[in-house]
Amino acid sequence: MSPFRIHGVRYAELHCKSNYSFLTGASHPDELVERAIQLDYSALAVTDENSLAGVVRAHAAVRNSGMKLIVGAELRLVDASPVVLWAMHRRGYGQLCRLLTEGRRRAPKGQCQLHWQDLVEYSEGLIAGVLPGASCPEDLGRYRELFGSRGYLMAALQVEGEDRRRLEQLNDWSQESDLPLVASGNVLYHSPHRMPLQHVLSAIKHGTTVDLADGHLTRNAERHLQELTQRQAAFAQFPEALERTLEIADRCVFNLDQLRYEYPEELAPAGLSPMQYLRKLSWEGAHHRYGNQIPEKVRKLVEHELGLIEQMGYEAYFLTVWDLVRFARQRHILCQGRGSAANSAVCFCLGVTAVDPETTDVLFERFISRERNEAPDIDIDFEHERREEVLQYLYQKYGRERAGLAATVITYRARSAVRDVGKALGMSLDRVDALAKQVEGYTRETRLEEHCREVGIDPESLSGKWLVELVKEVISFPRHLSQHVGGMVMTRGPLCELVPIENAAMEDRTVIQWDKEDLEELGILKVDCLCLGMLTAIRKCFHMVQQYHGRHLSLAEIPQEDAAVYDMICNADTMGVFQIESRAQMSMLPRLRPRCYYDLVIEVAIVRPGPIQGNMVHPYLRRRAGEEEIDYPNDQIRDVLHKTLGVPIFQEQAMRLAVVAAGFTPGEADQLRRAMGAWRKTGVIERFRQKLMEGMKKQGLSETFALQVFQQIRGFGEYGFPESHAASFALLVYVSCWLKHYYPAAFTAALINSQPMGFYAPSQLIDTAKRSGVCVRPIDVNLSDWDCTLEPPQDDADFLAGFVYHRDCQLKTAYRLWDDGVEGEVGELGSLQATVSTANRNSSTQYADASSQGRNASHRPDGKTVWERTQNEGSCPPSPALRLGLRLVNGLSQSVAEAIVKARRQGPFHSLSEFTRRTGLGRSAIARLADADAFRSLENDRRNALWEALAQEKKKADQPLFQDMEAAEGTAACLPGMPAEQEVFEDYRTTGLSLKGHPLKFQRAMLERVGAVKAAELSKLKNGRRVKVAGLVILRQRPSTAKGITFVTLEDESGSANLVLRQDVWEKFYRVARRSSAWLVSGKLEKRQEVIHVLVQSIDDLSSALGDVNTRSRDFR
Repeated sequence: MSPFRIHGVRYAELHCKSNYSFLTGASHPDELVERAIQLDYSALAVTDENSLAGVVRAHAAVRNSGMKLIVGAELRLVDASPVVLWAMHRRGYGQLCRLLTEGRRRAPKGQCQLHWQDLVEYSEGLIAGVLPGASCPEDLGRYRELFGSRGYLMAALQVEGEDRRRLEQLNDWSQESDLPLVASGNVLYHSPHRMPLQHVLSAIKHGTTVDLADGHLTRNAERHLQELTQRQAAFAQFPEALERTLEIADRCVFNLDQLRYEYPEELAPAGLSPMQYLRKLSWEGAHHRYGNQIPEKVRKLVEHELGLIEQMGYEAYFLTVWDLVRFARQRHILCQGRGSAANSAVCFCLGVTAVDPETTDVLFERFISRERNEAPDIDIDFEHERREEVLQYLYQKYGRERAGLAATVITYRARSAVRDVGKALGMSLDRVDALAKQVEGYTRETRLEEHCREVGIDPESLSGKWLVELVKEVISFPRHLSQHVGGMVMTRGPLCELVPIENAAMEDRTVIQWDKEDLEELGILKVDCLCLGMLTAIRKCFHMVQQYHGRHLSLAEIPQEDAAVYDMICNADTMGVFQIESRAQMSMLPRLRPRCYYDLVIEVAIVRPGPIQGNMVHPYLRRRAGEEEIDYPNDQIRDVLHKTLGVPIFQEQAMRLAVVAAGFTPGEADQLRRAMGAWRKTGVIERFRQKLMEGMKKQGLSETFALQVFQQIRGFGEYGFPESHAASFALLVYVSCWLKHYYPAAFTAALINSQPMGFYAPSQLIDTAKRSGVCVRPIDVNLSDWDCTLEPPQDDADFLAGFVYHRDCQLKTAYRLWDDGVEGEVGELGSLQATVSTANRNSSTQYADASSQGRNASHRPDGKTVWERTQNEGSCPPSPALRLGLRLVNGLSQSVAEAIVKARRQGPFHSLSEFTRRTGLGRSAIARLADADAFRSLENDRRNALWEALAQEKKKADQPLFQDMEAAEGTAACLPGMPAEQEVFEDYRTTGLSLKGHPLKFQRAMLERVGAVKAAELSKLKNGRRVKVAGLVILRQRPSTAKGITFVTLEDESGSANLVLRQDVWEKFYRVARRSSAWLVSGKLEKRQEVIHVLVQSIDDLSSALGDVNTRSRDFR
């Protein structure tokens, strides 16, 4: 018992803003709750401005503390005094949510517009505390009339010299209006030391500096949670104002545990309950998957899972997931369920996932269990370019009042914190900008003082100290709400009575005020409608293969366990494929050497922080290589770990170990896993640790083994990868590798057409394709579409022009048929082209030949497709050429490309003037095309094309009557061509790549003089040798588990070189390492098996030697 309670002082703080009153409150909700508990408050109301975004975090913090949390919000009305509203009960809470939704939905994102009439409509079940202001006396009467005995007048004293007079005035207003006076602190932070931060936040909010923000700042540090004796002294003249805080707290019986989430049920047809319909669909799907002989293992799994789903009441949730997948497939949208409960036997039968439960060992209680009482979590990946269709389907099906995206809280990171705090402190904007560019943008900055000195800010000065302190303090503070990448919440009743809904930045989207963690805390179900760029690329690749080669493909039809594909994987030739293209994965492939699907499952999961931190990677590799004996303490543990050679790689295995080795129930095992991640709750961890050790001791297992298991589960706490998740990813890994091996041109084109995605830019993807034997052809207005395309390997200008002409016409018909939902009409490029060819018999012979090229590419006189013939021969089908698309031209819009293709259907362009006339494009678009050297087929290089375009523009301006006339032959000036080096540099500047050469090629003589070798020569050198290598920086990556090590990839004219930079080297050469686009490095060559990298010791900036080469690395953490 607090000493303050002994003296009889009791108090409930009813007006408290957290930092979810963005840029106003200066404490996290849990900090406010913890401080209120320390001060022995009877209750605390979190009342953020026009928002309930922070209440769930406060609810989690107050759980089991004995202190009461009151849910409320401060409302700013357009035509009335501001008011604090508190929810009395569940009905009142629903009214508060509806009220906030009303104001948020009619205002732009992040704003709220509420009127008095809104308050009148939704006042039932709410208690009101009017905040006194200039118009307060006039408003008090109507507040009293509306709320009656539920209305109060708030009194907050901040020790500003006139508190006594102010309190007497408020008491007079209270008497006149019959609104009882109630005490409050109008709290903005939990402790006085947060006042400077609150001042900075206010300055940021109002776009000014602290020095100039006087009208927006508090006068002292009294806006904190005060001790009870301070509250008693402040209201000694009116003690009843303190007592009324308890009166209001007693009237508010609502808490968030009373929310009962109800999932939509309308998916079940008439006459069937949702559970009956789910059972029907599941068994129908099982028979579709397995025929009449459903494996006994699968049958038992389905029965077990359906029983648990029914017990937990999640049948409608699974039906909704099924409905989403059904809709996507009806619209030809590639999708796949993954992770969590998506890889259950039920979901396999429903068609949500392609992972067969007969081939995996998924623990369903990892996702649904009686002990956890938490919602399952199913992720469905859709093509990233078409995911919006799925979201809009949900909005249309359930309505805006019953569906919304989960929120994502955007928080301050080091770089944004430096910018905002520096500006608010009135520091030099140039220095603040320079400092922001120096710091790491995604992590807590540990070298801020050093970076300050580098840009001329003294961290020991008063302003420098404030900058450093406040930046560190504000990192992780919420900045604003954004939308989750795809977590949709749907309800049976109005969602707007469960949580306020507001407008998102994107048109036609709405978002709730709670994020993923909030929903998990309250057990509210969501479906993650996520997107994967690789699914888009695979679907586009399937379409191109069908279009050019005449072969229909789907995820289920890819031949399995192809030895040639696994050979490619073992050689780490995986640039561009799904998941295993990162530096870490490519380094692991030659060591793990996957030879089957389950090896890919392990490969996906093992290069993760959990297995690395749990010391599982090297033991597994040693056992796989036969260098370490596999030992199982008993047969039960063997059953859990035999597939991974006695090493737990997956979360499910760690949980099963707790079950079979220590007697945990499945739900307790998952609670253990979650406890490992709660590093601050040491008591919880210790309790599970003790149970684990005692359980294993009873099973006769050694303490050493028990500690080993405990450490492995600890490693999984936050970073473990479930087998179900890895199994879904492994399917896409194999499919993408298969496509890369057998159809490299189509796969590369599909990747580029799906950008941005993946680790690598188009230039690296093109370079890899060329090394695989793909002929890559340049951008050209007569031959290129917006996207990259495939064309016959014949290099004949007239032939290709005819091919493209008929393709343009054919695709117009094909896409119309596709949009109309006519399946099977777009598969054979040749058949549609033949139709076009027949309609254009007066075309040239070359056009007719080109028209049949698609048909000939697919079938031969013997009736066999190219695929069938080459399969018998054991080789890949002949690769078509890849034509680069207009999408690669910097600054060119898709509408310009579409205008070019549309005009080109009349036939190829023969001159720039004809091109200009037929397309109607303006000077800017033509200049971009000329800069990109896209007029080569018109016998115009970039310099002459640009000159002619400028001349035509001038002619139009000077002689408008002749602007439609063609330019006379031979009148254009012929300028000298560019040097080869400048051509390459211009290609990089305008498209980001060049087919004419690599920038390093022109520096090779200089590099050889300083002893630098080509990247391709590293494999021929001895291990341990000191080497120098140079190249463009194409990738920087610093994994969280790499202990400060940064992995970098350089590219030169011969290939790529992998670098390893220790933290001390990175810091020593920070300016160059962080900012330069081209390096010359020296270091030690390290070779292990087929993994080659350079351990960097020094870095020189090479970017100045490459002039204007436009490159940008893709950086990941």
